[in-house]
Amino acid sequence: MEISGHTQMLCLIGSPVGHSGSPAMYNYSFQKLGLDYVYLAFDIKEEDTSKAINALRLLNVKGFNITMPGKTAALSCCDELSKAAQLIGAVNTVVNENGKLIGHNTDGLGWVRNCREHGFEIRGKKMTIAGSGGAATAIEITSALEGMSEISIFARKDTFFANAEATVEKIRRHVSGCRVNLYDLEDRDLFYHEIEDSHIFTNATRVGMKPMDQESLIENPEVFRSDLTVSDVVYNPRETRLLSDAAVAGCKVIPGIGMLLWQGAEAFKLYTGKEMPVKEIMEKYFAV
Repeated sequence: MEISGHTQMLCLIGSPVGHSGSPAMYNYSFQKLGLDYVYLAFDIKEEDTSKAINALRLLNVKGFNITMPGKTAALSCCDELSKAAQLIGAVNTVVNENGKLIGHNTDGLGWVRNCREHGFEIRGKKMTIAGSGGAATAIEITSALEGMSEISIFARKDTFFANAEATVEKIRRHVSGCRVNLYDLEDRDLFYHEIEDSHIFTNATRVGMKPMDQESLIENPEVFRSDLTVSDVVYNPRETRLLSDAAVAGCKVIPGIGMLLWQGAEAFKLYTGKEMPVKEIMEKYFAV
């Protein structure tokens, strides 16, 4: 498609962004759907986030995505926040609605959609999840908002444990229909017990990511059972040791690459009102 004076711009800001697959994904989708948009990436340091957002507002861009390290800094730059973005405390998608910047967080929605695309409905279910970082927080908050009945969070007692405590408090205060618990990840007996009592286990830590690709949080294969679903946020490697072990035991497994794609698709829908052709993008850009 040709760029004209009517072409609307969308973009990604953060640092680094040179490795990002977002421009390819979005521009392919625009061309496929016949939309007059173009998507670019700009390397913006955290301390320059507010200046960049003010510039994008001035240019009247349709919207933009934010990656690390600017997701938290972007909160105060928005005129309005979705409930998920407000509770998560981070913004990864901003939509310009006639000059008003609306901040969203689609990371957790990407995880939820990935579950549903793999045939697992989270409503009314119990999840055990390991992690207290950004991805974990987004999944925990969004799954509670989307109808998860109970969440058992396991986190290491390090500098991020306070973040997990804050997440638990937010869910208890704002999502009355979801019971939430917080435990020390070092308590392995309790960890395995909670997994055995759950419908789904999610790894939202870096364990399993290269160069830790030979590691798994679950060392005891007896924890796996055929009616347990296991999901991972790690997508490099595509099949982590956790997922491989779970699949051998007969579990339904949900790879992390889908969360990455579907969070982008959720943002795409906020920008355009249309569904991103995710399956074609998976085949074109992410085929193993």
